[in-house]
Amino acid sequence: MTPAPRARWWLLYPTLMLGVLFVLPLGATVAVSFFRRVQGALPGPAFALDAYARALSPFFLERLAVTLGLAALAAALSVLIGFPFCYVLTRKPRRRQVPYLVLLLALLSLSEVIIAFAWSLLLSRTSGLSNLLVALGWLPQAVSWSPGFGAALAGFVFVALPLTVLTFYPTLSRLSPDYVEAARTLGAPPLLAFWNVVLPLMRAAIVGTTILVFVFVLGAYVIPQVLGRPAQWTLPVHITDQAVLQSNLPLAAALAVVLLLVSGVLALLAARLGRTQEPS
Repeated sequence: MTPAPRARWWLLYPTLMLGVLFVLPLGATVAVSFFRRVQGALPGPAFALDAYARALSPFFLERLAVTLGLAALAAALSVLIGFPFCYVLTRKPRRRQVPYLVLLLALLSLSEVIIAFAWSLLLSRTSGLSNLLVALGWLPQAVSWSPGFGAALAGFVFVALPLTVLTFYPTLSRLSPDYVEAARTLGAPPLLAFWNVVLPLMRAAIVGTTILVFVFVLGAYVIPQVLGRPAQWTLPVHITDQAVLQSNLPLAAALAVVLLLVSGVLALLAARLGRTQEPS
């Protein structure tokens, strides 16, 4: 066998993995979404649109809007916090960057369940942060901030921030300081040089990281269930409820397909917007 055909065989490996790990499960999910629910038994094969009719009902469309809004807000806050943090980190000497990177990797390894319950304790009235503020005289009495919108958003940002910083790190660490120094030589203050030089150069990385974090947060269901009220419960919470508690697999699959299609369209639009705004 010549080297060229052998190389082509190796190229089949990613295609095979993509088919086994993505296409087959997705195809099964799409197929089940058209099945008909049978009480007390597995769904029966059919081509029914009942599950999609319920998935597109006003209740689940409202849950979809809440899910997309929370994910977009968490992604925006993570990028707003993570990008300046990573930029300052990459300006430090390499040996001083290592402890920060190790800590970020350690945070990334934490389970979503542990993070959710840790934030629940931190924001509780009995043993939370408000007791410290009462002791300092900044609050008249201890209050509970969990569950609620702020608690759910804080949990999302905490989960996404290490991923955000570590995604920015390779690109920002390769950014030459000569660009900013040239702007400073021409009289630009540090913040103006950062705004007019660094941000335009990093526009593609910012858009790509925002999309990545948005999709990453979109699938979380433990944090909104533990830290949020029913008004903040996202679509993955209801997908789990339908699949595990209600045994309604067709509706759970239809909700998953709708969420996948909507998030995919939004990610493509954001990527296209980022490309069209790149400087020529």
